[in-house]
Amino acid sequence: MSIKEKFARLVGEPDGKTEDEGLNLNLVLDQDTELNEALRDFRLGVHAWSEAALSRPRTALAATPHRKIGRLAVGWALGCVLIAGGVSGGVWEHHRQEMRIAAARVAEQQRLAAQERARQEEEDLLAKVDSDVSREVPSAMEPLAQLMAGDETR
Repeated sequence: MSIKEKFARLVGEPDGKTEDEGLNLNLVLDQDTELNEALRDFRLGVHAWSEAALSRPRTALAATPHRKIGRLAVGWALGCVLIAGGVSGGVWEHHRQEMRIAAARVAEQQRLAAQERARQEEEDLLAKVDSDVSREVPSAMEPLAQLMAGDETR
């Protein structure tokens, strides 16, 4: 389908053309040819540029000693940083483990000390109860008990 036919379909009257439609058709055709020429020129320019870029001589960059040394130094520096990071991470993790173990030991010692204090208090309470129970007479009644004990001996 040509441009003329497309334009005629857009206008809606392919058979009966008016003078205005013919002018519009000529304008569209002129614009179409201008566009085609512009695209053709652009395409030729791109092809010429790429051909020139491909045909120009290239020089291979030889690795200069300074670049080799610099790359080697950067490689060693990065390697050392990685090793230092790995070692320091391991030392830090070991330190954290030691801190956890020390905290667990302290907690265990505190728990044992609390148990020992509770056991000692319990023993003291039981000893006091035992001494109170072992008396024949309560301490408030002791003077009376002595008087009675003195009467029995007579």
